[in-house]
Amino acid sequence: ANKKTIGHRGIDPTGETTYKKTTSSALKGAIQLGITHTVGSLSQKPERDVLLQDFEVVESIFFPNEGSNLTPAHHYGDFRFKTYAPIAFRYFREMFGIRPDDYMYSLCNEELIELSNPGASGSLFYLSRDDEFIIKTVQHKEAEFLQKLLPGYFMNLNQNKRTLLPKFYGLYCVQSGGKNIRIVVMNNLLPSTVKMHQKYDLKGSTYKRRASAKERSKAVPTFKDLDFIQEMPDGLLLDGETYNAVCKTIQRDCLLLQSFKIMDYSLLVGVHNVNQASADAGAVTVDQARPQVQKPLYCTALEAIQSEPTKMGTMDMEDKTGGIPAKNSKGERLLVYIGIIDILQSYRLAKKLEHSWKSLVHDGDTVSVHRPSFYADRFQKFMCNTVFKKIAGNSICHKKVGSEEWFIDCYFVTSCNMLLDSSSACFLLWVSGTHTGRPDLLPKVLSNINNFNKATEQTVSISLESTASSQQEASSLDQSK
Repeated sequence: ANKKTIGHRGIDPTGETTYKKTTSSALKGAIQLGITHTVGSLSQKPERDVLLQDFEVVESIFFPNEGSNLTPAHHYGDFRFKTYAPIAFRYFREMFGIRPDDYMYSLCNEELIELSNPGASGSLFYLSRDDEFIIKTVQHKEAEFLQKLLPGYFMNLNQNKRTLLPKFYGLYCVQSGGKNIRIVVMNNLLPSTVKMHQKYDLKGSTYKRRASAKERSKAVPTFKDLDFIQEMPDGLLLDGETYNAVCKTIQRDCLLLQSFKIMDYSLLVGVHNVNQASADAGAVTVDQARPQVQKPLYCTALEAIQSEPTKMGTMDMEDKTGGIPAKNSKGERLLVYIGIIDILQSYRLAKKLEHSWKSLVHDGDTVSVHRPSFYADRFQKFMCNTVFKKIAGNSICHKKVGSEEWFIDCYFVTSCNMLLDSSSACFLLWVSGTHTGRPDLLPKVLSNINNFNKATEQTVSISLESTASSQQEASSLDQSK
C-alpha cells in the first residue's frame, strides 16, 4: 500500500529502492562484479586503433550465484552482464587520462552511494566514493541512441576535448529476473565536497519551467528557468575571458547536438557562494584519508570551457574543485559548476507530436520540446544573455596602500586585479582618508607607488607616460596656436 513508483523506480515493503523489481543493493553488487570482470578481461587485449566495427560490439558474461570458472560466487541472484563497445570506451577513458586500475578502483573498491535526490525521470543514480563518477540507469531507447551516437561522439572528442557535454566512460546492461537494466558511467558535475547553495536545471524555455512545491521543500532543491530569472535577474557575472570561453563552448556543443538532431537537453548549474561558506565556517571539506586516484582530465567545469585554466584568475578552492569564478549582483564571490545533461533525447516522432500538442495550448516557442535548430539557438541566447553576463567595463576597484586608497578605473577589472586592453587608458586616482573630493582628477604627486605589485607598477608607468605624452602634445599644440 505504501509502494511509490516513478517510471521503473520504486520502493519495496522494506523501504529499499528498486528498479524494475531489482533491489538497489543487488543492482550495485551486479554492477561492481560486472565492471571488475570486463575491465580485467579488457586489459588482456592489446591496444590498437578504434575501428568502425568496434562501436557495434557487445560482450556478455553470465554470473551464476554459485560462481563459475570465470566468475566468483556471490549472494545476489543469477544475472548476465553486457558490455557495449568495450574497445571504444577504453579509448574514451584513456583520452581523459583514466587508467584501468583507477577506473576499477573508483567504481568497485567501495560500495556505491545511492543519490537520494534522483529527480523525476525515474532513473537511479549512484556516485562513486571518490566523487569522480556517476552511474545512471537509462531507458532502452536512450541506450540505443547512445550506441548510434558513438562514432560521432568519438570524432568530436578527438577534435575537442574541452566540452560541457557528458563524458561517457562506459555503457553496460544487467539482465536480472527477465529484465534489462541499462546503465551509463559518466563524469560527476557537482562535487559532493562542495556545498551547493543554489542548483538549477535550465533549458531556455519558460513554459511550466518553475520548480514544484514538492521540489522546493527539499534540502537542496533544483530550480528551473523562471526561478533563475526571479532569483538572479542580473545573472552570474563573469570576467570577459571566462564569459567568452563559456559562450564559445556552449555554442560549439549546441552545434554538435543540433547536427545529431538532439533537443530537450539542459544546463545543470551548481552555485557555491564563497562568502556565505566562509561565514558558515568550513563548508568545503575534502576527505584526505581516502587514497587519491588520478583525476580525469578536462572534467571539471573550469577545464571543460574553451580556455586554459591558468588564464582564468585564481581563487582559494578553484584549483581543487574546478569551479568557474563568478560574482553575483551583490559582489559576492561564487564558484559555478556547469555541464550539459540529458542529451539522449532525439527529435523523434513522439517529440514532434508532443511539441505540436503543446503548441496548440501555449506559445510554441516557449515550450521545452522544439526542433533541434530552434532549441539550440534559444538555449545559447538564454545562457549567454540571461544566465551568464560579462562584468561591465569601466568598473571601479581599489587597492589600499598604507593609510591611502588607490582607485583604478580601467577597461576591465577582475577581483581587483587589473587587466588592461591595449587600446584603453587607465587612470590612478588618489584619495586620502575619507576625503573622496574629486576622484576624476589625477594627483600631482603619486606617493607609495612602490607598494604596488610589479604588474601594477608597470601599468601605472605606462599610464602616466601616456598621460604625460598626451599633455605635452596638447601643450605644444596650444603654444603653436
